Amino acid sequence: MPEQKHLRGIVLLLLAIVCFASLDVIVKYLSTHVPLLVMVWFRYAIHCLLMIVLLGPTMGRSLLRTKRPWALTMRGLTLIATTVLGMAAFRAMPLAETTAIIFLSPLIVSIAAGPLLGERIGVERWIAVAAGFSGVLLIARPGSGITTAGVLFGLGTAACYSIYQLHTRMLADSENTYALVFFTALTGTAVVSAGMPFYWHPFSVDGFDSALLIAMGMLGGGGHLLLTRAFRHAPASTLAPFLYVQLAWATFFGWLFFDHLPDAFAIAGMVVIASSSGGLALLERRRAASVG
Repeated sequence: MPEQKHLRGIVLLLLAIVCFASLDVIVKYLSTHVPLLVMVWFRYAIHCLLMIVLLGPTMGRSLLRTKRPWALTMRGLTLIATTVLGMAAFRAMPLAETTAIIFLSPLIVSIAAGPLLGERIGVERWIAVAAGFSGVLLIARPGSGITTAGVLFGLGTAACYSIYQLHTRMLADSENTYALVFFTALTGTAVVSAGMPFYWHPFSVDGFDSALLIAMGMLGGGGHLLLTRAFRHAPASTLAPFLYVQLAWATFFGWLFFDHLPDAFAIAGMVVIASSSGGLALLERRRAASVG
């Protein structure tokens, strides 16, 4: 039944969100003493290895089969930029506030989709975008303790992630879903590995930190696989509103692991961003249903 498939998709999405929120906690903890590029390398290398081990025996070369290798490579490079900027943002700002700013990406996509994908941009989209950015001002207001660098890293992450999502939209119809995910991991591993000799400097980690570095790749890879499965069971319009559960996890984990709770203004800003993005997703769902 369609309802059962949709429910399965929602459950898989919620599990993916827990993976991503847990990954953010590890990034914030390790960023105080582990070089950023080392974290990025583990994030992609373990993800790539995970897909080879789990999917390689059954899919073989089809993991690399694509009609547009350069487009997939560019998509992978965009996600690398997203990862680097995102890790820098989590290092500079609390979990919840950073997550909220990154969630501006659906609003940026909704505007960029006009000139790039030929989609109509209505007044509702512009209102949602304006409201979302006003939420950022509430989070990063003077006296909030949020650094300008952190906000810029967060906005950069949202912008890069928006480009990544637009690439995904343009490639989704012609490419295998698992090839999309694998190419991302392979590109990330290759590019960051090539840059490591120029960036490398000695550092030390204990067994616990080493386990966390490996867990980063497993959580990132597992989260993307769960997300891919979720979109096989339910349409994006059904799943989109549930993405904002990650804000709740980020707030809870920020309190649990870092003893931080957003103040009233920051919470208001987070609600504004989530409401703007979530409301836009519901609007697009109704519009798609009426067209269908």
